[in-house]
Amino acid sequence: MRRKNMRIAWVGALVIVLAVGFFLFFLSIASKPTDPKALMETVGTVSGVVIGIAVAMIAIGLIGRKE
Repeated sequence: MRRKNMRIAWVGALVIVLAVGFFLFFLSIASKPTDPKALMETVGTVSGVVIGIAVAMIAIGLIGRKE
Protein backbone atom coordinates (compact mmCIF):
# COMPACT_ATOMS: atom_id res chain seq x y z
CA MET A 1 0.00 0.00 0.00
CA ARG A 2 1.22 3.48 -0.80
CA ARG A 3 1.02 6.33 1.66
CA LYS A 4 0.05 9.66 0.13
CA ASN A 5 1.93 12.78 1.10
CA MET A 6 -0.83 15.37 1.06
CA ARG A 7 1.44 18.17 2.28
CA ILE A 8 3.37 18.08 -0.98
CA ALA A 9 0.13 18.01 -2.97
CA TRP A 10 -1.30 21.01 -1.10
CA VAL A 11 1.91 22.99 -1.51
CA GLY A 12 1.81 22.21 -5.23
CA ALA A 13 -1.74 23.55 -5.43
CA LEU A 14 -0.70 26.68 -3.53
CA VAL A 15 2.22 27.21 -5.91
CA ILE A 16 -0.16 27.00 -8.89
CA VAL A 17 -2.38 29.68 -7.34
CA LEU A 18 0.65 31.88 -6.68
CA ALA A 19 1.95 31.43 -10.25
CA VAL A 20 -1.42 32.40 -11.72
CA GLY A 21 -1.52 35.42 -9.40
CA PHE A 22 2.00 36.38 -10.51
CA PHE A 23 0.93 36.18 -14.15
CA LEU A 24 -2.23 38.22 -13.58
CA PHE A 25 -0.34 40.85 -11.60
CA PHE A 26 2.13 41.36 -14.43
CA LEU A 27 -0.70 41.33 -16.94
CA SER A 28 -2.18 44.34 -15.16
CA ILE A 29 1.09 46.31 -15.34
CA ALA A 30 2.17 45.15 -18.82
CA SER A 31 1.45 48.47 -20.50
CA LYS A 32 3.99 50.42 -18.42
CA PRO A 33 7.37 48.92 -19.46
CA THR A 34 9.14 49.88 -22.68
CA ASP A 35 8.76 46.39 -24.20
CA PRO A 36 5.54 44.79 -22.92
CA LYS A 37 5.71 41.86 -25.36
CA ALA A 38 9.10 40.70 -24.08
CA LEU A 39 7.97 41.18 -20.49
CA MET A 40 4.88 39.02 -20.96
CA GLU A 41 6.87 36.34 -22.81
CA THR A 42 9.27 36.12 -19.88
CA VAL A 43 6.49 36.18 -17.28
CA GLY A 44 4.55 33.53 -19.20
CA THR A 45 7.60 31.28 -19.43
CA VAL A 46 8.36 31.61 -15.73
CA SER A 47 4.73 31.00 -14.78
CA GLY A 48 4.56 27.97 -17.04
CA VAL A 49 7.70 26.42 -15.58
CA VAL A 50 6.50 27.02 -12.02
CA ILE A 51 3.09 25.49 -12.81
CA GLY A 52 4.82 22.49 -14.38
CA ILE A 53 6.90 21.95 -11.25
CA ALA A 54 3.77 22.32 -9.12
CA VAL A 55 1.91 19.70 -11.17
CA ALA A 56 4.84 17.34 -10.67
CA MET A 57 4.69 18.02 -6.92
CA ILE A 58 0.98 17.22 -6.86
CA ALA A 59 1.54 14.00 -8.79
CA ILE A 60 4.37 12.91 -6.49
CA GLY A 61 2.29 13.76 -3.43
CA LEU A 62 -0.72 11.80 -4.64
CA ILE A 63 1.28 8.77 -5.79
CA GLY A 64 2.99 8.58 -2.42
CA ARG A 65 5.64 6.22 -1.20
CA LYS A 66 5.77 2.61 -0.23
CA GLU A 67 5.38 1.77 3.42
